[in-house]
Order: sequence, then C-alpha cells, then structure tokens
Amino acid sequence: MTSNIPTLRLNSLDIPSIHKFGIGFDSVFDEFNRIASIAGKDNYPPYNIIKESEDSYVIELAVAGFKIDDIDIELEKNQLTVSSVQQPKDVTEDKVETEYLHRGISARQFARSFTLADHVEVDGASMKDGILSIKLHRKIPEELLPRKIAIKSAK
Repeated sequence: MTSNIPTLRLNSLDIPSIHKFGIGFDSVFDEFNRIASIAGKDNYPPYNIIKESEDSYVIELAVAGFKIDDIDIELEKNQLTVSSVQQPKDVTEDKVETEYLHRGISARQFARSFTLADHVEVDGASMKDGILSIKLHRKIPEELLPRKIAIKSAK
C-alpha cells in the first residue's frame, strides 16, 4: 500500500521565513544569521574551547608566528574578538627580503569572534608555545542565584 502523503525534506534553513513566526526572539534569529553568514568561511586561526569546570572555560587559539604585541583582544558587550594587528613581514630587521622555499606558518591577518553567554567574564589572557589562552569565568550575580524562601506560620 502506498501513501499519497508528500514527503517534506529540509534542504536548507530559510531563516527569514521562520523569523516572522518568532516574535520576541529577534536576538536569537540575529545570532543564527550571524553564524550562517560566517559558516564555511576561513577557519584561521584554529581554536579549542575547553570546559575546565562548571563555570570556567578557556579559549585556545593557535597563533604560531605572532608576538604578543601583534594580537589584540577586545570585549564589547558579549562579543569577544581576537584579531591580529601585524602585517605579514617578508623583510627581516636588516631590511633584507626573506626568500621562502616553503611557507607553511601563516602570518596573515585574522579576526576571530566569540559570542559569550550572559554573565561570562574574561579573567585574562596568556601566550605560551604559540598558543593564546583566554580564561573565561561565569559569574552569576547574587540576585539571580537560586535562594530559599522561608515559610511563615499563619496563626
């Protein structure tokens, strides 16, 4: 017995058409649009996100070939952006042009952004062995923490 029910296949996510049904969820759809726009783009520099504990995280970026002064870390609202501020150098300090037979260590400019959840703060950053580590900690304000409510006796 065959069914005459058409099969629905979702080949792509059409966010604008879904958006009209999501009244009050504008920021969620804006984030979906942002993620969709950067999907498939450059994945440089590679990174890890490590969960150290329930409230502590570390973002690691592979930044081989960059000095500490070549990297800028900026936090604006909940958007953490790590970017390079150097120009690729093919000339050494002696003003002699470097001739590469193979260039496998990239030194190109980059900007990598991370959206942090509410109440996540940056505790600091360090660099060791070509890995930039950014420590994050979730710090929930006291007024948002669960609390016990005392029950009074009615007489």
